[in-house]
Amino acid sequence: MPRKTLSIKVNPEILKWVIDSAGWKEKDISKKLKVSQNVFDGWLKGELNPTLKQLEDLAKIVKRPLAVFFLPEAPKEKPLPKDYRMLPEKTGEFDKKTILAIRRARRLQKISKELSENINANLNKLVSTVKQSEDSKKIAEKYREEFKFYADKQKKFKTPYEVFNFLRDTIEDKNIIIFQISMPIEDARGFTLVDDSPAIIVVNSRDQIEARIFTLMHEFGHALLNESGVSMPENSLFVKDIESVEKWCNDFSSAFLLPETLAKLEFSQNKDVAKLSRAYKVSKAMLFYNMHKLNFITKEQYNAFIDKYKPEISKQKEKAEKKGGFRPTADKQCLSERGQKFVSLVVNNVDKGFITHSDALGYLSIKAKNLDKVMSKAKK
Repeated sequence: MPRKTLSIKVNPEILKWVIDSAGWKEKDISKKLKVSQNVFDGWLKGELNPTLKQLEDLAKIVKRPLAVFFLPEAPKEKPLPKDYRMLPEKTGEFDKKTILAIRRARRLQKISKELSENINANLNKLVSTVKQSEDSKKIAEKYREEFKFYADKQKKFKTPYEVFNFLRDTIEDKNIIIFQISMPIEDARGFTLVDDSPAIIVVNSRDQIEARIFTLMHEFGHALLNESGVSMPENSLFVKDIESVEKWCNDFSSAFLLPETLAKLEFSQNKDVAKLSRAYKVSKAMLFYNMHKLNFITKEQYNAFIDKYKPEISKQKEKAEKKGGFRPTADKQCLSERGQKFVSLVVNNVDKGFITHSDALGYLSIKAKNLDKVMSKAKK
């Protein structure tokens, strides 16, 4: 005698919410679940009930805990940050993986807040809010001086990874937590969340490291302006009629990484973009943009570069950085993704007994065998 399939009564509004909030279309979910559209429509109308197995499969697809389907009503969540990506055909519409990255960042933001409160740590931003009317170049000069990010020091860094890590650590000292999370490059290269404490910056871990550096400083600009948003900084360098917030953040990032005085000096002596990119650990896109803006290359040269660069903007082909088969160890991967600030919060909470080792494993997304290595490398 066949076993009776257990069906579960679920509030249709919960079903609609989990699908919409994950960026899925109803027809795509029904196909993924291998359920006919009529049956699926019956779920959404409350006329039919899914089985427990179907709910478990749906929970995996939308990356939600199974328990969410047993709530009486959909929980309230913060809206997605403002879309600054300059993609007219996708305004306000994000890839499912980008939405998941934003949700992950929101969760980590909430955890950070709870962990800081446990140990009475103040995580309010240690930077003053600026206005768009303020000169982005002067603000960049101020922070370049404050960060002690001088030209000779910038050139002495051996790799762009060292530059990224230095800037990340310095910004995190200002109580702005930085995560690296994977998203489709054609959809987003970074975003900032400043509508709650602590402020969060997320950089796309799939991107080229020089582009990540530009994105990091661009998003720091968003934090200074106190403007949450999802951005594609390098792409917007070559877009006309750019939104004012994005222009300010691009100008800030560009001026911070290569101040105009230094840029003019270098461009007058050397127009080898590849060489300058290696020397200052900045992207070629940013260098060409500045060369054109400062009239060091002709319009034809600039257009030739755009023609070469545009396929990455228009076709938006995802290009994960090739690492020659090298994979970082689990502890290094954890520190790269979560950053010293967050990891230190977790470690300090473990040390003081506010959370268990099991909690720490969940917050850091690592296995038990790697926890000691991560904890030993965290700043306390």
